[in-house]
Amino acid sequence: MMVAVSEELTPELAATIEEAFARRNRANMAPTIAFFEDLLREHPDNPYVLYEVGGSYDTDGQEERALVYYERALPGLNGDTKRRCLLQYGSTLRNLGRFDESLEVFTKACQEFPESDSLRVFKALTLNAAGRKDKALASLLLVIADRVDTAELKRYEAAIRGNADYLASH
Repeated sequence: MMVAVSEELTPELAATIEEAFARRNRANMAPTIAFFEDLLREHPDNPYVLYEVGGSYDTDGQEERALVYYERALPGLNGDTKRRCLLQYGSTLRNLGRFDESLEVFTKACQEFPESDSLRVFKALTLNAAGRKDKALASLLLVIADRVDTAELKRYEAAIRGNADYLASH
């Protein structure tokens, strides 16, 4: 029996992925990994399945294995799934101590998805891990200034942004 190669995320495949994701047990990822590896055999090279296999290995603490799947998946992904894959890929690189590569991924991802607060926050985590604490704090201050809409913070928005600029330049 030939298996059709599809790089699409059909509604059926999306539902299958969502169901498996909902059933996963973060404390025991082996069944989830096995499920997604089987699904990948049914949908070879499908970027959405590759992403899920990578994410399963990542959740299981197998970061090196996860990277391979993320790298294979990324060229075929778009939209929110691509944003999530970039975030997880950049975080995995950070967890492996590959800070420059992680920062490069997050910088490009933030340019591609400028509205993504999660990318900005995880980029700050990489900056912090790389010892660039002032730049990490500056990034988080800008997320706060951009997204937290309270009268109290809005009153000090110029000061928050000024401090972020100062910290980012040092």
